[in-house]
Amino acid sequence: MNNEFIFEIIERIKSSNIQEIEIIAGDFQLRVKQNIAPKEVPVQTANIQQPAIQQPVITEEKKAEEKKYHVIKSPLVGTFYRAPAPGAPPFVEEGDMVSKGQVVCIIEALKVMNEIESDVDGKVVKILVENGQPVEYGQELMYIEV
Repeated sequence: MNNEFIFEIIERIKSSNIQEIEIIAGDFQLRVKQNIAPKEVPVQTANIQQPAIQQPVITEEKKAEEKKYHVIKSPLVGTFYRAPAPGAPPFVEEGDMVSKGQVVCIIEALKVMNEIESDVDGKVVKILVENGQPVEYGQELMYIEV
C-alpha cells in the first residue's frame, strides 16, 4: 500500500459519515477512526421559558410556631432515636414536661450514641422526626413550649 492510497482513504472518510474503517491486506493493517460530533439543533431563545425554581414555602402558621415555641435542632448528621434502646420507652412524648438538661433523644453518628438534651424548661408540643430516621445538621427535631 502506498501513501497516496492511504491519504485518499482518509479524505473520503472525512467527507462521509463513516466513523471507523479497518483495512487488512497481508501484513499491512490500517485503521482510521473519526469522531463525528452530533449535529447541533438550532435553539429559539424567544420561546424558551426558564423553569420556576421552587422556593421553600414558609407559611404564616410555621412562622408563628417558630416564634411561639423553642426549637430543638440536630447538632449533627446521624440517625434519630426516641428511646435509649429498642423496645425501651421513649425519652419524651408529645405533651411531656421537660427540664433544662434532660435527654430528649439520641442521634447516632459513626456508631456513637449522642444524647441530645433540652436547653429549656417546657412542654414538648411536637416531635417532628420519626424514630430511626436520618437527620441533617440543623434539622428541627421538636418544638418545646417554654
